[in-house]
Amino acid sequence: MCIRDSYYASGALDLPGAMFTASHNPAAYNGIKLCRAGARPVGQGSGLFDIRVLAERILDGEVPDPDVTLGDLDERDVLADYASFLRGLVDLSGIRPLRVVVDAGNGMGGFTVPAVLEAGAGLPALPLTIVPLYFELDGTFPNHEANPLDPKNLVDLQAAVVEHGADLGLAFDGDADRCFVVDERGEPVSPSAITALIARREVARAVAQGATASDVAIVHNVICSAQVPEVIAETGARAVRTRVGHSFIKAEMSRHDAVCGGEHSAHYYFRDFWFADTGMLAAMHTLAALGEQDAPLSVVMGDLHRYAASGEINSTVSEAAAATVRVRAWAEGEGVVADELDGLTLTHAGDGAGDPMWWLNLRASNTEPLLRLNVEAADDATMEWVRDTALALIPASRGVGGSGLIDTTPRRTS
Repeated sequence: MCIRDSYYASGALDLPGAMFTASHNPAAYNGIKLCRAGARPVGQGSGLFDIRVLAERILDGEVPDPDVTLGDLDERDVLADYASFLRGLVDLSGIRPLRVVVDAGNGMGGFTVPAVLEAGAGLPALPLTIVPLYFELDGTFPNHEANPLDPKNLVDLQAAVVEHGADLGLAFDGDADRCFVVDERGEPVSPSAITALIARREVARAVAQGATASDVAIVHNVICSAQVPEVIAETGARAVRTRVGHSFIKAEMSRHDAVCGGEHSAHYYFRDFWFADTGMLAAMHTLAALGEQDAPLSVVMGDLHRYAASGEINSTVSEAAAATVRVRAWAEGEGVVADELDGLTLTHAGDGAGDPMWWLNLRASNTEPLLRLNVEAADDATMEWVRDTALALIPASRGVGGSGLIDTTPRRTS
C-alpha cells in the first residue's frame, strides 16, 4: 500500500504502508518511509536491517529471487475518510472564526489541508479562512525547502501572517508529518510549547472520558524543553522521557499506552492515530485551543515559554567522544546530574534566582562527524554562558544541521 497518508490508511485498514518522500529534506534525499500494519514502525529489530542488507545486495549487482507471493492491486481513495477521522478527534465546528495562513512548501499539506480544514473532501465548512502558500504539489520545491525548522523557510509564512492580519500561521514539511506554528505577530512558537499545549488538552480529554489523571502517560524526548514534563506534572499525568527519534517515541507510547507524545523537531504523536505522528492533528489542536477563547495565540502560549533555549547546534568534530569528556569534566565542577539515555545529558537543578537551573545534551551523529548540542536554562544569560562554555570545549566548525532547529521563540527571563 502506498498512499498520501500511509499512517492513516495503515492503521484504518490494518495493512503495511509505504510512502515515497524526502520528508523535510531536500528533494535529492527522496526515499521510502515504511511502516508495518497498524502504522507500527519498522526498526532495526523489525525488518529495517534486513531491508538494508537486501538493498546492498541489489546495489552490488545481485538480483535476489523474490521469496514472496505477489498480492493484488487495489486502488482506494481514503482522503475523505482521513479528513472525517481527524475531525472526529478534534472538533473545530464551534470555534470562533480564524484566519490561518498555511505554507505547504509544495508538499503534501497542499493536498490534505483543503480536505481537512476546508470543504475539499465534501465535509461541512469550518469557521476557518485559509490563506494558502505553495499548495501546488512540486517535488522540486521551487519556493523553499519543505523544512519548517530552518528559519529561512519560515520567512514567507511570517510575512504573510502579518500582511493578512492572520490569527496564526502553519508550516508543514514535505510529507506533512511535521507542523510548525507562528503566532499572530509572525513569531515562531517552539515545538516544545506546542507539545505542552497538546498534553494539557489530551489529559483533559482523557479525564473527561473517565480516566484518572495519574494513569495518563505522555511521552517526550530528552531534548524537549524542561517545561514539557513540568506541564505534564501540573495536569497530574505522568511524563515518560525517551530517546530522540520516532521509532523510540512510538515504542514507548505503545508500552505506556500514552495518549500523546512530542519531539523538539515538531513531530507530534497520538494514541488515537495508532501512536503515529501527524502534523495535521497537532495543527487542529492548536486551532481548537486558540478558537475556544478570544485571546491571541501569543497570549494563549504565554505561560508555555518558560525557559531560554539555544536550539540545536551542530559541530563538525574529529573526536566526538573526547569533546564530550571535556564538557562533562567542566560541568561536573558546576554540580550536575548526568544521564546517558540518549547521548549525554547534564542537568544543574539550581536553587532559584541566585543559582539558575540549566541543562545541556550532547549527542553524536550516527552517520556524520557531528556533535549536536542543545542547551536550556532559566534565563538567557545563563543559557548563553553554558552554551558558549560548552562550545569552547568543542573546537570545531559550527552549523545548523540535522533537524535544522534554531529556537527563536519569546521566553521568560528571570
